[in-house]
Amino acid sequence: MYTFDYQRPADAAAAAAAFQGDARYLAGGQSLVQAMKLRLSASERLVDLGGAADLKGIRVDAGGVTIGAMTPHAAVARSAEVQRAIPALAELAGGIGDPMVRNRGTIGGSIANADPAACYPAAVLGLGATVRTNRRAIAGDAFFTGLYETALQPGELITAVSFPLVQRAAYIKFKQPASRFALVGVFVSQGTGGVRVAVTGAKGSVFRATAIEAALTRSFTPEAARAVVMPTDDINSDLHGSAAYRAAMISVMASRAVAAALAR
Repeated sequence: MYTFDYQRPADAAAAAAAFQGDARYLAGGQSLVQAMKLRLSASERLVDLGGAADLKGIRVDAGGVTIGAMTPHAAVARSAEVQRAIPALAELAGGIGDPMVRNRGTIGGSIANADPAACYPAAVLGLGATVRTNRRAIAGDAFFTGLYETALQPGELITAVSFPLVQRAAYIKFKQPASRFALVGVFVSQGTGGVRVAVTGAKGSVFRATAIEAALTRSFTPEAARAVVMPTDDINSDLHGSAAYRAAMISVMASRAVAAALAR
């Protein structure tokens, strides 16, 4: 690990002010610290957001669920309010990594890192969430732009993520046993804005499966989702699964998610 300057501001405003020069925000540290230890990443300054109390917390109201960027996965998973409002979101958080990851990892850190196999990006797209920063509100559909890339500008700080309420939703993932990252994960929701189907683990970035959305709009059934043949264009292929395998699994996971949503 290379040497760096360390800052731990007390709130979001101080954190943004501390972001100067070659700096990085440090959220849960589940990805960044490991990369730094391996010398795959280096910055002159780390701005630790752990002391910013105004970036933590969960608020549920008639408009939906708003989660502070520094709220750990475990807090979302065990929140009775989230379990009542959007149970699929609480279940997704409870299935991330292991207990250590869930207690240290944060929603803001997860979506800012934009790992192509992470779970939270599927919830952001699958529920049509809004990512709130210290500068603006970013629609979830415009937030993820590529492999480990987002719409965030240098120094821009995620403060919260707002999820609208939906009629029904579910997230199902086929996980890699060791890492628990999704080989293919699918988040399905049905609400006033229509049907949304978001897929993680299958491409370089989370994406919406519009063909499955169209099929479920006509018939919100597991059979309709399973009948969609997904193209293999740009689908990941590696030692864990070929592009054809992952493409087939998208429809399978989508059908299981629909079944789970209907069973609530």
